[in-house]
Order: sequence, then C-alpha cells, then structure tokens
Amino acid sequence: MDTLSYKTISVNKVTAQKEWVVVDATDQVLGRLATKVAKLLRGKYKPTFTPHVDCGDNVIIINADKIQLTGKKMTDRVYLRYSMYPGGQKASTPADIIAKPNGYEKLVRRVVKGMLPKNKLAAQLLNNLYIYEGAEHKHEAQSPKAIDINLYK
Repeated sequence: MDTLSYKTISVNKVTAQKEWVVVDATDQVLGRLATKVAKLLRGKYKPTFTPHVDCGDNVIIINADKIQLTGKKMTDRVYLRYSMYPGGQKASTPADIIAKPNGYEKLVRRVVKGMLPKNKLAAQLLNNLYIYEGAEHKHEAQSPKAIDINLYK
C-alpha cells in the first residue's frame, strides 16, 4: 500500500517546548482574560498539546489592578469557601477580595484556577502563573515575549 503513515505526537516533560509570555491585563474583562490565560497555561494553542502533560507556557500577567468586571459583578458575584468545620462556609465578593493586600493577584489566580481541570495537573499549572499588580515584573532574565491576548480565541 502506498499510504502515508502519521504518528501521533505525545509530548512529555522533556520534549515540551515551554515559553515565557507577558500578558497585559489593562482594560481586559476578568473572565475572558482568565479563559485565554488558562488555555495558555495548558498549552491548548500549541499543535503538540497533550492533555496529561504540562506543555503550556509560563504566563506573566502585568497590570492586574486594571482589570474590569462587567455589570454588577464587583458586588453581586459571590465566591464560597468552606473550612470543613460545621458552619464554616464563608462568602466573599470580588470587592472584598480586592480590599485585602495583593487582592487583585488573589482574584485573578482564583478565577484562572476555576477554569483549569480539577486534578493534580492543575496545581502544577498554577505554578506557571505569575501575577503582578503593576507594570514591572522580576522575570526579565527569562526574556519573556509580550503577546496581545485579544488575538487569541
């Protein structure tokens, strides 16, 4: 038979080509930014995507304090957590989270975490996310590539 034989490429930790990218969050809607960042962290924009391997990029988010929330989500959205004690359920709004130190960083990290799979791989992927509230970051040695997040779907 004269047919071509294509092999499925399965990436592992050694052969994954990870890059460093910088995303500017100025005037971005929080949920839409988080979905695209979650895809970058998983590596879904790469042709060699493998679901069970950390093959995504290291993402640096700058200007996290300039994100936008549409509608009345700043006061009406409720995030729940539970302490595993009776009556230990606590609720907080984005306005409550932002009022605390490093609030924007915690809010963006929580939203991105909710868009990753709920398994051990997600915990590894979150270690590849770096969030800064200002325009400066401390990862210049990695020579990150600035990308326009609006060009991604």
